[in-house]
Amino acid sequence: MAKLRISIVEFLNTAPLVWGFTDGPLQGKYDLSFAVPSQCAEDLRAGRADVGIIPAIEYQRMDDVVVLPGMAVAAKDEVRSILVISKMPIENVKLFAMDINSRSSVGLAKLLCRKQWGIEPEFVDMAIDPEEILQHADAALVIGDPALRVRLKLDALQAKLPLAENCCGGDADEQPAGDTPTLFIYDVAQQWREMTGRPCVLAVWVARRGAVTPEIVEDFQLSRDYGIAHIGDIAEGAALKLELPPVELERYLKDNINYSLDVENLAGLNLYFQMCAEAGLIPRAKPIEFAEALSPVRKNAAR
Repeated sequence: MAKLRISIVEFLNTAPLVWGFTDGPLQGKYDLSFAVPSQCAEDLRAGRADVGIIPAIEYQRMDDVVVLPGMAVAAKDEVRSILVISKMPIENVKLFAMDINSRSSVGLAKLLCRKQWGIEPEFVDMAIDPEEILQHADAALVIGDPALRVRLKLDALQAKLPLAENCCGGDADEQPAGDTPTLFIYDVAQQWREMTGRPCVLAVWVARRGAVTPEIVEDFQLSRDYGIAHIGDIAEGAALKLELPPVELERYLKDNINYSLDVENLAGLNLYFQMCAEAGLIPRAKPIEFAEALSPVRKNAAR
C-alpha cells in the first residue's frame, strides 16, 4: 500500500509540526516532500500530495478538502517572520512588492493596506531578496526564514543603538536590507492583532477528503507534540543551517509561533476568511470542515 504523501513548508516555523515525522517515532511512516508555501498548496490541489501544510487562505480556494483539527502555524501577537519592510512610512507607499512564495501573508498585507494603513498601492509579485527588493519597490512583504533573519539583524542593531528612532546606519554587512539607509519595519501579525484584536493563523494542515483516518490525524497531533517537546533540538539544528543564534531561534519558536487551533486562533481564522471574502480575495468564506479525530475513548484504546 502506498504511503500517505505529505507536503511540508520548508521554513523553520513548521519544523515542530513535522518533527515526529522527520526525526521522531513516526520517521519513515509517510512520504514527505518539502517546498515553499505556495507550492505546497499547488501540490495538494494537483493531487501530488494527500495532505499539506498550506497557507490558510488556500483552504478557501479548494474543493473536497478538510482541515486537520487542533493544529496550525499561528501567532498570538508579533510573529517576527512575516514583515513588511519599507524605505518610507507605510502611509506613503505607492509600489508594494509581494512575495511570490506567499498566499496567506499576501492576503493579510492587502487587508492591512485597506483597513489599517489606509493606502491603495500598486501590488507587484516578485521573488523577494531583502538585500535588493527596496531598489525596485517602496515596500515589500518578506516571509519565512529570510524575514526572521531581517528581524534578528534589526534586533541586534537596536541592542547596539537603543535610542535610535529608525533603522539603520553602520556597517553595511549588519543592515537588515542592504544599502537602504532608513528602514521602516512592520510585523504583519502584530499589525493584524492591533487591527482586529485576534490572533493570526498563517497555515493549517489540509487533506484531500477521504485521505486521512482518525488514526492518521492522531499521528499528526503526536508529531506536533513531539516537536514542541524538542524545540531546543530543532533550534540547535536550524542554527547550523541558517547560521543564526540557536537561542534566538528557540525563543522565536517558543514565544512567537503558536501551534494550536484553539478557540481564540479559530476565531481569528474565521475573521480572516470573512474579511478576505468582503475584500474580494476569495469568492466566499465557506465554513471550516474538519477531519474526524479520535474520540478520547478510542484514543485511550489505541494507546
